Amino acid sequence: MTRRVVITGMGVVSPLGNNTDDFFNSLMAGRSGIKHLQAPFAEQLNTRIAASVENFNPTDYFSKMQLSGIERFSQFALVAAQQAVADANLQLSVEEQPRAGVYMGSCMGGNGTLEEGYVEMFVKNNSRVKPLSVLLTMNNAAASHISIKYHLQGPNVTYSTACSSSAIAVGEAYRQIKHGYCDVMFAGGSEALLTFGVMKAWEALRTLAIEDPQDPGASCKPFSKDRSGLVLGEGAVVLILEDAERAQKRGAKIYAELVGYGCLSDSSHITKPDANGQSLTIRSALAEAGLQPQDIDYINAHGTATAAGDVQETLAIKQVFGEHAAKLPVSSTKSMHGHLMGATGAIEFAASLLAMQHNAIPPTTNLHNPDPECDLDYVPNVGRRDVPLNTVMSNSFAFGGSNAVLIAKRFKA
Repeated sequence: MTRRVVITGMGVVSPLGNNTDDFFNSLMAGRSGIKHLQAPFAEQLNTRIAASVENFNPTDYFSKMQLSGIERFSQFALVAAQQAVADANLQLSVEEQPRAGVYMGSCMGGNGTLEEGYVEMFVKNNSRVKPLSVLLTMNNAAASHISIKYHLQGPNVTYSTACSSSAIAVGEAYRQIKHGYCDVMFAGGSEALLTFGVMKAWEALRTLAIEDPQDPGASCKPFSKDRSGLVLGEGAVVLILEDAERAQKRGAKIYAELVGYGCLSDSSHITKPDANGQSLTIRSALAEAGLQPQDIDYINAHGTATAAGDVQETLAIKQVFGEHAAKLPVSSTKSMHGHLMGATGAIEFAASLLAMQHNAIPPTTNLHNPDPECDLDYVPNVGRRDVPLNTVMSNSFAFGGSNAVLIAKRFKA
């Protein structure tokens, strides 16, 4: 026997705002969170643009003592979780705590502390680093802090599968509830990777976007002929997933029902995306959802603005959706919030859920010169309102070929 799974709470810390309303309003307005990076090391970078979280003061949420043991990515996650719990009006009894868990995604964990430690040891020749360095840097710190704060005694797992990390975290949390292991799951991702070492490493890989000379905020151009790469971002998203029967009994607000999850591998190349692997993953999600391609009303694309990635995703969508692909709105919100790596799958799934809630499709901004090989309806530059959306899909296709696709639809009791 399987159970229905619904989303009842959502929290967002992002380059477009630190709550769901600001985040989605910014998306619909086509507002960019990509700006010149304000950091002491920025002048040493060739690529000086990024999507940073702004107006986030850790002392508004944590004491000085707490901050000594909570890295920036964990701070983001805890604040997003606090929002999600309040949004869901969630309260767990002592008896319910063993059946509530947390699954999070993160690629880099507390890399800021890690880099500080390297500088202390190898540049300044200090023999000591922060006493809590291990606890600050470990990838599972964010999930563990959430588990401790909310007394979640169920599974506490962190996924690190590059760009699909948080999409897989949400999908696996969904299955925990669907198959009866848990009743409530916190799920999402968190990333704070805008550090000197990480930025230089991505520069070396030659996948970062060239800064737009007229407007730094227009530098990420998914599906455009003149796209030049991705823009790194930071932030966190936490969703509250619940057994539908439990949510209904307590009168919870329900955003949507999570109905499909595909998680498959390209198994072809460590960096090159593959349309066949992606299409298999989309088909897997559709099969679990019991849906046909024509049932999907909107896709939030992975859409990183890399030369190969956008073409391969276009091909994958065509392979699966056939004639329906030409009618299907698809947009890449990375054009505005950047690529949050381990948190990007969750933030894009959140954007999809909010799109369905508001019957409004966020645009792909900076799409003034479409690539002929990317010839779908990518909702260029201007969002669309009053569009009936009953079923939405979110794609996450990662380095290493680790693909994840999530499908949600309007909940009907």
